Amino acid sequence: MKAFANTLKQLMLFYVICSTAGFAAQQPNVVLISVDDLNDWVGVMGGHPQAKTPGMDYLASKGVLFTNAQCQSPVCNPSRASLMTSLYPSTSGIYFLEPDLSESPISKQNVLLPERFQNEGFEVSGVGKLFHGGQNAKYWPHWTNNGGAGYPKQKHKLSGFPGHPLWDWGIVPEADEIFPDYQAATWAEAAFQKKYEKPFLIGVGFARPHVPQFATKKWFDLYPLETLQLPNYRKDDLNDISPYGVDITRLEHVAPTHEWVLDNDQWKPLVQSYLACVSFVDAQIARVVKAIEASAYADNTYIVLFSDHGFHLGEKNRYAKRSLWEDGTRVPMIIAGPGIQPGICSKPVQLLDIYPTLLSLTQKQADPRHEGHDLSPLLKDPNADWPHYARCSFGPGNYAIVSEQYRYIQYLDGSEEFYDHKNDAAEWNNQIHHPEYATLIKQHREQLPKQHHELLGKGSTGHLSYEASGAKLKK
Repeated sequence: MKAFANTLKQLMLFYVICSTAGFAAQQPNVVLISVDDLNDWVGVMGGHPQAKTPGMDYLASKGVLFTNAQCQSPVCNPSRASLMTSLYPSTSGIYFLEPDLSESPISKQNVLLPERFQNEGFEVSGVGKLFHGGQNAKYWPHWTNNGGAGYPKQKHKLSGFPGHPLWDWGIVPEADEIFPDYQAATWAEAAFQKKYEKPFLIGVGFARPHVPQFATKKWFDLYPLETLQLPNYRKDDLNDISPYGVDITRLEHVAPTHEWVLDNDQWKPLVQSYLACVSFVDAQIARVVKAIEASAYADNTYIVLFSDHGFHLGEKNRYAKRSLWEDGTRVPMIIAGPGIQPGICSKPVQLLDIYPTLLSLTQKQADPRHEGHDLSPLLKDPNADWPHYARCSFGPGNYAIVSEQYRYIQYLDGSEEFYDHKNDAAEWNNQIHHPEYATLIKQHREQLPKQHHELLGKGSTGHLSYEASGAKLKK
């Protein structure tokens, strides 16, 4: 009898172990695909009528495409810090390219996204730009450095622009294979062929279309200059915007001015280079998605694609990021995976919603410190009721509040803007003083943070712009 009892006990233990192993094997995996400086110039988003992005278009057809997703800051470091902590910059104090996450007392209290998944038993690895700069090696377990945005380096500038070394564009003679983004996709292809004993979180960070906007000739050939269309533009676009609103998007910035671009006949070459880079990185994204679909994990993996912020190419008479307008903060975001039906969602969502959503999708306990919202209701029904607004900032006191149809902006000096996207998608007409919108403006104004963290760090381009614009107010 005793021997039988021992045998039964061993069988029960074996059953528990097998059941647990089976449960672990069924845990969903997560792949994060990050793209740097990508605006809405994606085929399915319609930001540029000639954009060729079959890879992202295909992924969008497999999941939910969020057409009104907003970053929390139109700058790399604070945007990624916000996503990885699910905290607003106004909470963490990380508004610009500096400082590191470790210098924010509030951020240090939060468990970062990759750390949380590692703590939950996931195998975590990644390649490329997931955090900003040196923070990748610090905060992303088993991270592979593949070179960064500046490669392939050129001995001399191709564009003739005399400014910042990174601000360059044009055709380079090197092969696609030496680009960090190509190598990142190659790394990912190998990663999905491995056998994993635990669920995994894999991050794949792409650098293009971040400057320098270099690509090989075949990508430029997709966009002949003679037939290339330029973005919507109005010369008097800034006449209804406060001096501070203009200054904060221009003072101490390193991008070429619109005047320089026009005087040097570089608008079409800039647009062509950006589109070429977008199509190049799209091909690398397609390789990653294809590798997932060909793997043993195809039916059990969530894919989240996002950009860290938008990018201007002449809209609002300016270039690059660092603005609170639509072109600066709106980003592509796609979530696909098991149980998610294809759909398009126009509700205002945010990058800091990704972290709590992934916890929900992988059946993990929510973190009450997170300021983002679980997007699961919208993944089930893209038209579900969604009471939330999106909020973006560019330094303390400068905020954009975005709803499904409207964008409200308030600057440090108290000046405001209000745009109705149904009637003015290009944000040419500031309606802040129009009585018809008074109630809506009040509703958006109520979404402003009641307090904000002091500005941390110093010396970055954003800090310099914020200080220069503020200094002009005091004169």
